[in-house]
Amino acid sequence: MNAAVPMAEIWRGPFLESVHLGHAVICGADGEIVQAWGDPTVVVMPRSSSKMLQALPLIESGAADAHGLTTEQLALSCASHQGAAIHTDRVNAWLGNLGLSDSDFRCGPQEPSDRPTMEALIRAGEKPCQVHNNCSGKHAGFLTLTRHLKAGPDYVTPDHAVQKACLEAFESVTGESSPGFGIDGCSAPNFATTLHGMARAMAFFAAAEEGSGVRASAAARLAKAMRLHPELVAGEGRACTELMRAMEGRVALKTGAEAFFIAIIPEKKLGVALKVVDGGTRGAEAAITAILVQLGLLDAAHPAARKRLNAPIRNWNGIETGMIRPGAAFR
Repeated sequence: MNAAVPMAEIWRGPFLESVHLGHAVICGADGEIVQAWGDPTVVVMPRSSSKMLQALPLIESGAADAHGLTTEQLALSCASHQGAAIHTDRVNAWLGNLGLSDSDFRCGPQEPSDRPTMEALIRAGEKPCQVHNNCSGKHAGFLTLTRHLKAGPDYVTPDHAVQKACLEAFESVTGESSPGFGIDGCSAPNFATTLHGMARAMAFFAAAEEGSGVRASAAARLAKAMRLHPELVAGEGRACTELMRAMEGRVALKTGAEAFFIAIIPEKKLGVALKVVDGGTRGAEAAITAILVQLGLLDAAHPAARKRLNAPIRNWNGIETGMIRPGAAFR
């Protein structure tokens, strides 16, 4: 097993104060590793970076087309949104079209990370609903598939038809049997795989074309929806949204909790997966930015890149005290 490598460094003046270690894999359309840092065989929980895989059955089953889902709804099915009105209004409309309500969700309520929305709830004396959960778009997709399959309401249980379909799709595109699952923050199973397996899945999405088979068509539609609607995949100020905009829709990006990140790169038919072992989001954002710059997809001078790579750190008095810079792995 190869050790994790330095992916991001935090400098305080002339001193190296902290280091984020991690693993990363770039995979080609043939499933083989193009480049790797650390250990490609490390078993990982991809968390929300696997939402595109969980959304495959939504399209493959015919549920998406039967319910007339738009590219916006497909993007939301892959999203970890911040509960802003641009997200919740669309998810609520989706629920209404299904004849369902917030109580049909199984993701649990969550305080929205969108500050204006949270402040509005406080002023109104209201509590967050399940639609504010960052995974509510994915769960609207689960509910759509549940309705299509005429399955029971508890769609997050591992033995439910929806989750069985998700596992089959997950194992198919990762090319590996999952060693098991953990329960995610939204209560759905999150299946484990190797980092190579996750990069292989992202390469499958990158190479997929509509009309080239049911699964490939579904993958192509999901990746395209994400690239068309970066504001729905995450939200204003978020790395996924800002970096996708910076690359003008050429790449689909998706973060996952505990410092996971993926990239789907159709023009190069490459998939990227990375994991920072300490769970630090800033480390994962710096690492994915460095990889995108290295691949020639992102201008290092773009404000969205500068925000996460070679970015100055300032104290509360506005004084520059240090910087975040790429680790030795990317220099």
